[in-house]
Amino acid sequence: MQAVVLSRDGSLVYEGRPITSDSLGFLSYEVKIEEGYALRSLFSCLRRYPVLLRLHDFWPSLLEQAEGCPARGCVTTDFDGLEFAKTIEMIGHPDPPRMEVYNSLHGIQSNEKIEIRPYHIQFFLDMELSLGKLRHVVFGDRVDTFVFDTVYNLFELLDGIAWELSFHGMPVQCKL
Repeated sequence: MQAVVLSRDGSLVYEGRPITSDSLGFLSYEVKIEEGYALRSLFSCLRRYPVLLRLHDFWPSLLEQAEGCPARGCVTTDFDGLEFAKTIEMIGHPDPPRMEVYNSLHGIQSNEKIEIRPYHIQFFLDMELSLGKLRHVVFGDRVDTFVFDTVYNLFELLDGIAWELSFHGMPVQCKL
């Protein structure tokens, strides 16, 4: 699978060179993240490749929120970083049986997931972002969850993060 690297400066890098052409052609490519990549880097990417803002209705307002934050130091001590992860959950009760596949963005500390919805974006914009493993939950049994290596494509990452951040409408004053 072809891969595109998300660079800390917001550029998309393919085969060692920043992409200067239409970035939409890379949406199906596997995504790799440069060390030190933060959520702020993703917003820099959206400014650099504005066509990507059209992928989700929430991106323009999220970009506006990010631009209203301080230029640096947007971190919390409540968790060590952010993790984007994928879950496959088989559900059998109540009938009918079904399978749900979803992505999530959460804080991570000592391998524990921390819900970020109570936090305003200002409190984690500069926290390092990593790609988590796929968790497979069978019939609600979270004790025997299977964990697998997986890949994410660029569209999946952009869409998943936009969806998760769309729930962050709490004014910063409420967090203080």
